[in-house]
Amino acid sequence: MDDRAKGIRKGRPRGQVDTAKVDLTAVVVALSDNEPCVLTIGQGDTLPSGPLALEHRSLQSGLRAWVEEQTGHPLGYIEQLYTFADRDRIGTGREQRVISISYLALTRKEHAAGSFRCGWRSWYDYFPWEDHRSGTPAVVLDVLRPRLIEWADSAGDAAMRRESRQRAAIAFGFDDRDWNEELTLQRYELLYEAGLVEEARRGGDATPPPLPDKSMAADHRRILATGIARLRSKIKYRPVVFELMPPVFTLLHLQRTVEAIAGRVINKPNFRRLVEQQELVEETGETTTDTGGRPAKLFRFRRAVLDDRAVVGTKLPLARA
Repeated sequence: MDDRAKGIRKGRPRGQVDTAKVDLTAVVVALSDNEPCVLTIGQGDTLPSGPLALEHRSLQSGLRAWVEEQTGHPLGYIEQLYTFADRDRIGTGREQRVISISYLALTRKEHAAGSFRCGWRSWYDYFPWEDHRSGTPAVVLDVLRPRLIEWADSAGDAAMRRESRQRAAIAFGFDDRDWNEELTLQRYELLYEAGLVEEARRGGDATPPPLPDKSMAADHRRILATGIARLRSKIKYRPVVFELMPPVFTLLHLQRTVEAIAGRVINKPNFRRLVEQQELVEETGETTTDTGGRPAKLFRFRRAVLDDRAVVGTKLPLARA
């Protein structure tokens, strides 16, 4: 969407200066019952955010202050995500440009103090086509594929039609291509360009898009898609997944967490072998029967790996469909 700013700058009276407002936006992620959840405010359509103020010592302190004020949730691990500065990113008709500096935050849901103004929603409510843990979702084949083909075939010439079809095939794994879980943002932007998400139709076509998804305010769904893509990529080379885990856990719990984030099924023996080879965890000497079967060993994250520059995170031995 970075190339969507439309229009030509009109002449301004001498001495008139454009202004910009800086917002801080948080994609706060936690796991709940093997579902990756995002912290929202309002009607579940807005990410926690607020303007950078003079009293904020830094960008991060400003973000932490806004999230805690709006949700009652203190943040732990955060990293800067992306800066969104498109001229038309929150709609047209505004004289002031609004720049959003976004952050990705990882936490555990039980840490939330709770507030009537906020809530946790599965990120698959906003992106149902991203969850492939039980195979390719019906919405991909039954709805998105025919609509994207129709959109591609409406392009101006043969070259553009081929390019549009190829983009859709790469993004969504059509034509026997592999599904790439890291292309979350590219998929959302393609659907936006094709007019298949609600955000693309605001102020235009009144017909709702035929998708079982939930839209978000302004461009917050685009920001969320960016956060999902970043996390799906990062768990493959940094052990950030443990920011979402309780102090002790079973290897099956760890596997289900990685699968929930990736939206893919993982080969169990290969996953456990990789975790052991990378020495990411250590046994606690205790077991649990909460798994419903025979007692399972409890593990904890071996924080010494953070001092090892060679650590490569939790590789994903994804099962082929």
